[in-house]
Amino acid sequence: MINIAQYLDSTYLKTPEQSGISEQETLQIVKDLAQEAVNHQILAVMIRPDYVAEIKRFLNEKNSNVIVGTVIGFHEGIYSVDEKLAEATQAINDGADELDFVINYEAYLKGDLELVKNEFLRCTKLCIQHQKISKWIIEIAALTDAQIADITKYISTWAEENFDEKDLENIFVKSSTGFFQTENGKPNGATFEGVQIMLDNAGKLPVKAAGGVRTPEDAEKMIKLGVKRIGTSSALALIENNSSSEGY
Repeated sequence: MINIAQYLDSTYLKTPEQSGISEQETLQIVKDLAQEAVNHQILAVMIRPDYVAEIKRFLNEKNSNVIVGTVIGFHEGIYSVDEKLAEATQAINDGADELDFVINYEAYLKGDLELVKNEFLRCTKLCIQHQKISKWIIEIAALTDAQIADITKYISTWAEENFDEKDLENIFVKSSTGFFQTENGKPNGATFEGVQIMLDNAGKLPVKAAGGVRTPEDAEKMIKLGVKRIGTSSALALIENNSSSEGY
């Protein structure tokens, strides 16, 4: 039987403004998420950079090995390379173990591969230098199947050509932010079809399916396809065999 909890990045990424609640209430939600991860042996929590230092202290006080992940360039991905590097450096200094970067997929769609390659190489190098895991969100809901294959292949090629093989297991390709606005009811997170395309083109890089995995059966199917991580705002529902109606 698959231990789903050990594949999960339990996620809360809404800002206080997006949720219509206070900063203190948001921090409490994030702390509750971390405590839930401790209680249920969930692998990681994925939170906004503002809360990394506090949650790292919280987990250290509990002698927990729950991983602390955060997002960089979130959610649009259009920030400059220097802005992403500065945000990533601060997150690392605050104690983040893993950094999920939103790749500049708009630049990719405009054909500016040099910009995309430059940010990938510089930000990934920063993570490797600090023994951190980097994950690259390509936002599959914004892409066609051919573009999903193409950008995944580029990331794989750039990684394999520029980094040691031992580091490749720590460079992920990730499907989605969960914040992309789709039309006509189209999924904005991971789909089996989209993730399969990523897996087919990721080479030696691991793949993370984020968003849209709402039942234990879906989670097990994703794991059997070959994903190494699942990002979800409904971690507890997945490991307690309950379906979730959450959006991510």
